[in-house]
Amino acid sequence: MTLTPERLRELADSVRQVAALPDPLGEVMEDSTRPNGLRLRKVRVPIGVVGVIFEARPNVTVDCAVLCLKSGNAAILRGGKEIFETNRALAALITEAIASAGLPRDCVQLIPTTSRAALDILLKLDAHVHCIIPRGGEGLIRFVAENSTIPVIKHFAGVCFVYVDKDADPAMAESIVVNAKTQRPGVCNAVEQLLVHAEAAGELVPRLGSALAAKGVRLRCDRASAEILRRAGIACEPASPADFKTEFLDLVVAMRVVGSLGEAIATINRDGSAHSDAIVTSDGAAAHRFLAAVDSSAVFWNASTRFNDGFEFGFGAEIGISTDRLHARGPMGLRELCSYKWLVTGTGQVRA
Repeated sequence: MTLTPERLRELADSVRQVAALPDPLGEVMEDSTRPNGLRLRKVRVPIGVVGVIFEARPNVTVDCAVLCLKSGNAAILRGGKEIFETNRALAALITEAIASAGLPRDCVQLIPTTSRAALDILLKLDAHVHCIIPRGGEGLIRFVAENSTIPVIKHFAGVCFVYVDKDADPAMAESIVVNAKTQRPGVCNAVEQLLVHAEAAGELVPRLGSALAAKGVRLRCDRASAEILRRAGIACEPASPADFKTEFLDLVVAMRVVGSLGEAIATINRDGSAHSDAIVTSDGAAAHRFLAAVDSSAVFWNASTRFNDGFEFGFGAEIGISTDRLHARGPMGLRELCSYKWLVTGTGQVRA
């Protein structure tokens, strides 16, 4: 929640980066001519009015405002009570900037209350609001999805996996796993679940466990990985069944040993949240099978899950990371905040 001078500079930089990106509006996605001479063009247009409901991250206020403005949308922002005064200050700056640019002051609005009653009203304004994007904990997102009469783009959780294959480079595996877990453990693309192939577990489980423990990570393990760690003198805890489907958002990771690539893929698709999942391997065939079969918004080969992020993808910022299938998936930048329409040009054609 804290906005330091450094984070404020980062926010300003993200606004400048979004401003410098190409304008998505009017982009021709498809262009074809039918046998009867009709020309069909599919072009990007704004969604309309986007409602963003979020909790305790004030950077969302600025990110959402600039992304919606650049993509031609109006934005209605509703932040949490923990950052209410910060949001009011940021919203005042946004309004001032909008007005100075000659735009309507109300094209970005902050709901000036944290009352649940106001949220209930917003979620029923389907005649005026075209899309709702909730950002926050699973409880908030489920409440919005269950109570909105407006289409909702959501992700419920970030139960992210790294699978370390039998052909993984040990040093690379250690670097990726430690980064994915500890670089910023309280975010949705941090790894929560670690799978290690049985053929490499004797070497890799102690190496990964020791590296994670050195960073203060608590290891919650299945029987196979716990036995290996105890033989190596590395502390761990027995995992409960719930641990293997949990988004810890903390310095905690659940570790399992799996017998095959197929078992790893099946485990991720069953226990994950379709957010961010990675394989570490030097076997290209195994990697391509993993990339094709894991059903997540972003799937990585030999890279940290922490890269599933709008800024890292070159979007300047993001309005969220969608695990839905319609209409956006993964980091949502300018193009994901657009819909499209068809422009049909004729020369007098009529249908027989």
